[in-house]
Amino acid sequence: MKNILFLIVCFLTFGCQDVIEVDLPTEDPRLVIDALIKLDDMDNPSVLVQIKASLTSSFFVDVQPTQLQEITLRNTESEAELTLTESIPGTGVYENEWDLDELTQGNLELHIKHDDQIYLAKTKFVPAVPLDSLEQGTTTLFGDDETEVVVTFTDNGEREDYYLFDFDFGEYLVTEDEFYQGKRFQFSFFYDSKLEDERLVTISILGVSEDFFNYMNQLIFQSGPDTGPFSTPATTVKGNIINVTNSNEGDNKNENNFALGYFAVCQTFSDTLLIKK
Repeated sequence: MKNILFLIVCFLTFGCQDVIEVDLPTEDPRLVIDALIKLDDMDNPSVLVQIKASLTSSFFVDVQPTQLQEITLRNTESEAELTLTESIPGTGVYENEWDLDELTQGNLELHIKHDDQIYLAKTKFVPAVPLDSLEQGTTTLFGDDETEVVVTFTDNGEREDYYLFDFDFGEYLVTEDEFYQGKRFQFSFFYDSKLEDERLVTISILGVSEDFFNYMNQLIFQSGPDTGPFSTPATTVKGNIINVTNSNEGDNKNENNFALGYFAVCQTFSDTLLIKK
C-alpha cells in the first residue's frame, strides 16, 4: 500500500546491460519530533508521557532514532516542569510520568535541545467527544475493493470543535463542526481495500486545535493513501516546533531550521469494530 518511487534504468545492447548512475537529491538532516500526546483515561491521576525523536537522512531513507541533549515539558500557569529521559538507550523514545491536571489545565511548552539547537513548541489540552457507534456498511464508492465503516458521534454545542479521526493502518481524516454544531453526526469512511474477514480495526476520535487541524489537513493531502501523514512528508510541512536558538538576537536565521512534527495534547476516545465479509 505504499507509494514508492522506483527508478529503474536498463539499457540492453547485444545482451549487455549498462548501469547508469543517477544523482539523487539530498538535504541536510532535520529533527523529527512525534509529540502527539493522547489522553484516553481521564480517571487516572497520572499519565505516561512519551515523545519520540528521530532524524531524517538522505533521499529515500527512513528516519532514524536520535538522541536529544534535553527535553522538558512545562506548564506555564502552575510553573511545574517535567524532564523526560530516554528509558531505553538508542530508541529515541523519551518518557516520564506526570499529573493529569498538569497536562489538561493551563498552557504547555515543550523545550528541546538537540545538536546545540534549541526548539520550542506551545499548546494546550483539547477535549473530544465519545463515539456513539461504529458499524460496517455495505456500499462502495468505485467498486467492490473497498470496505465501508459508518461512524456516529454527537458534537458538543458549547464550543467550536475540530476532530482528527484515526482509522488504523495509517488512515486519517479531519473534520470541523461548522455544519453540525451540537448535533448528532454520521458519516462513512471507505478503506481503499477489502479488509479480510474477522479483522479487528480500532477507530479513534481526537480533539484537536484549529492549527493542528490545518496541519493535519496538509499532511493528509500530501501523503499518499499508503504512506500515512506521520511518515516524513514529500514536501516539508511546518508544524509548531520552531527553532529559537539565539532568537533574542533579532535575526531570522532559524526560520527554516524548524523540526518536523507537532506538539499536541488531545483527549481521545476509541472503539473497535470486527469486520465481516
